[in-house]
Amino acid sequence: MAEERDDSEHTQDPSPKRLDEAIRRGDVVKSVEVNTWFLLAGATLMIMVFAAPMASSLQSTFRALLAQSYEIHTDGPALVTLAKTLALDVVGAFGIPLVLLTVSAFAGNVLQHRMVFSAEPIKPQLSRISPAAGAARLFSRQALANFAKGLVKLCLFGAVIGALLWPQRFLLRGLVATDPATILPFTESLMMRMLGAVVAILAVVAAADYLFQYRQWFERQKMSLRELKEEFRQSEGDPAVKGKLRQLRNTRMRKRIMAAVPKASVVIVNPIHFAVALRYERGMNAPVCVAKGVDLIARKIREIAEAHDIPVVENPPLARALHGTVDIDQEIPSEHYRAVAEIIGYIMRLRGLVPAPRPL
Repeated sequence: MAEERDDSEHTQDPSPKRLDEAIRRGDVVKSVEVNTWFLLAGATLMIMVFAAPMASSLQSTFRALLAQSYEIHTDGPALVTLAKTLALDVVGAFGIPLVLLTVSAFAGNVLQHRMVFSAEPIKPQLSRISPAAGAARLFSRQALANFAKGLVKLCLFGAVIGALLWPQRFLLRGLVATDPATILPFTESLMMRMLGAVVAILAVVAAADYLFQYRQWFERQKMSLRELKEEFRQSEGDPAVKGKLRQLRNTRMRKRIMAAVPKASVVIVNPIHFAVALRYERGMNAPVCVAKGVDLIARKIREIAEAHDIPVVENPPLARALHGTVDIDQEIPSEHYRAVAEIIGYIMRLRGLVPAPRPL
């Protein structure tokens, strides 16, 4: 027997992945009342629009059949031809209304959920033949809701139809002695009023039932904390593996910084939070960022620079601007040329790489 679901543990709202998996299994929101409303509304529309043309077409066909019955041949080929002719006339009369009913039935399902092709609902399950499971379903919340819904519909429909028929009780009594030709318009009008009332009431019932079915479906998909954690681990990756990968990335970054910073010409800092290491040599178009970082990495860049006698210049605005606008192994933006050139020029003059400017 399948493992019973413990609803006391499933207190968390389902994730989008859980809802999508339920739909793929064929577990969808489905209200029978919505399907019934679409079929009844389609049938009512069919009667309103196509009843007269259908009756006229069938009347012409069978009137001609009866009027010319003495001329009809009953041998084999002629009988087959007659059957084909009658079948085509009947299909022609009922074809469009039947298509309308089919579209109504299809729309009742499509508007509730997307098209799903799944064999999961028809797979054999031991719980379906278990007496205990059957008794549980018989007295479940869904069964009680269906019973209450049936009583409400019966009372509503009975009250509305009774309210429509009660004022016509004397006319209905007199129809026994009325000419049949005059009965049809009266019964047609009365039937259309009853159908309209039933469709209106069933629309309210269908909307309420759909909301109830959606809530029941949503409650069935709720997850436990353990399931949420497992799904997160599957979708986002194992935290231990992610931590190991992060550690490897940090190790590679530190190695790259240790190899790149000693080649820098200057390190511009802020003075603790940001650090940008720049390299410039004669013939280069512009200084290139060889390393940058914030907080711990910034302190590591500064330590390496000081250990290798790389000038460290404190310029908070420039450090923040360079850190946000330049990537590693890229030239600095043109708007920072002047500020960086002043710093590198000053350092090169201190080291005697360029002559100092002559006083005017």
